Amino acid sequence: MSNDSFAKSTEILKQAVPLMIKHKVPTTPTNYALWYTYSSQQNPPLNIALERGIEAIGHCTPTLCETLYQDHLASQTDNNVKQLKLSLTAMMQELSHSMADTLSDTNSFHNVLESTFGRLEQVGKEGVSLEETITLVRELLRESQQMRQSTGLFKGQLDSAQQEIQSLRAALNKSQQQANEDALTTLYNRRAFDQDIQSYLDNQIPTSLVLLDIDHFKYFNDEFGHLMGDQVLKMVAKRLSECCRDYAKAYRFGGEEFAILLPHKSLPSARQQAETMRRAIEKISIRDKKSGQRINSVTASFGISSSQDNEHSLAVIERADHFLSQAKQLGRNRVLPIS
Repeated sequence: MSNDSFAKSTEILKQAVPLMIKHKVPTTPTNYALWYTYSSQQNPPLNIALERGIEAIGHCTPTLCETLYQDHLASQTDNNVKQLKLSLTAMMQELSHSMADTLSDTNSFHNVLESTFGRLEQVGKEGVSLEETITLVRELLRESQQMRQSTGLFKGQLDSAQQEIQSLRAALNKSQQQANEDALTTLYNRRAFDQDIQSYLDNQIPTSLVLLDIDHFKYFNDEFGHLMGDQVLKMVAKRLSECCRDYAKAYRFGGEEFAILLPHKSLPSARQQAETMRRAIEKISIRDKKSGQRINSVTASFGISSSQDNEHSLAVIERADHFLSQAKQLGRNRVLPIS
């Protein structure tokens, strides 16, 4: 590097670091790259997007930095590797669910076969007068015995495969610990949510929180299998993303529960946006390719809260969760509080 290049880089860095301190941006390599590029004025679209984001939110949140880095600076290789990891994680989740459903079906068949085999054995012991019938029964016994052994072997193979899948998924989850995206829904995850809500509160930015839980989600898993349950989660996530405007962000909070952070939104405004989301979820229709049945009964219950001065994030979450619980108790598929 020439002396002129070094001097120029140093000068840019002297501009970038104070800006990061001013906006309380974590000192990560990607954030350094983002703010160095901003200070160098080399990427006008990045500068415009960053300035608009800070102006709209009043602060540079962790997920805003990450989104801008991915959109403006990350190489195609970086994005491909990231997408590959997300796709692999999602695939392992779906494969694990598929294996669990198949194993459940196999267990049921195995139990029925055991019962049938027992009844056939009893017929053989009691004896039947007609020689042809006895011959047929014995043949059935032999076939049942072979089928029972085959099914038992298959069940053992499924058990073994499921253990291997669990091990691989654990390894993938470990590699995802520092990631901010949920592999299944592609929304931001709980880790990103915790960072963002704390960032808003630390910088005294008025924020509303929407918590929602899919109604009777266990029914979808039990009735249609875990893969259909995953499809419901994906569709709900898609509808939530489509409803997010003005720097609102949706997160997978955990399981079938989601969260939306709405900076600079009052409680009435957040309630209106939650109603829009509730109606959008009601319109979801998913067809089960296995059975041909269609799911037209997806609904969700909502709880809302708004931050107060010097309030801890747990208090905001607990208040929203309280209203969410009330919404479920009052019949589900509603938004609380009413006003």
